[in-house]
Amino acid sequence: MQNGCLIGLPRGRWSIFIINRIGLNMPRQPLFAGLIVDEYEQPVGNILVGDEPCYVVNDVGFHRHIPSEPVDRQVLMMMGKVIEGHEDELAEQTAKMLGQDDIFSKALIENQLKNLEQQFEAVLKTGIPEEGRAYMGMMGFRIRINVHGEVLEVIQPGTAAPDDE
Repeated sequence: MQNGCLIGLPRGRWSIFIINRIGLNMPRQPLFAGLIVDEYEQPVGNILVGDEPCYVVNDVGFHRHIPSEPVDRQVLMMMGKVIEGHEDELAEQTAKMLGQDDIFSKALIENQLKNLEQQFEAVLKTGIPEEGRAYMGMMGFRIRINVHGEVLEVIQPGTAAPDDE
């Protein structure tokens, strides 16, 4: 076994352990599946290559399989840069939207926003539910990548353009 985690486990219980390792620790599809387009606005597919989720970019008939984690991390870091420096305002508005407009809730939310790397790791492990991705797509959220998996643009409706700030 690749992980070497079966040492010392009683007979007959290994299959449950393997199912739990696969099911809980790693999403089975790319984080932003269905939300990515290539340089020419063509939808990017996704597939599993072994146990690694990949985006599939059609490069003039050649399907390039790009591991999804580096692309997903690029997108999350770009989103983090938008949040950076605005944690207090976001925490206040989020608390109001949740109906928890007290200083403790605001402080808790603000603390979570200041520890984005930990939040991003959790999202990478658990994934975004299909309904969440569908909602993001309906709102116009899109990611444009090139054939090498470099993120060219993250289109987030409702955010100010960099020169508008």
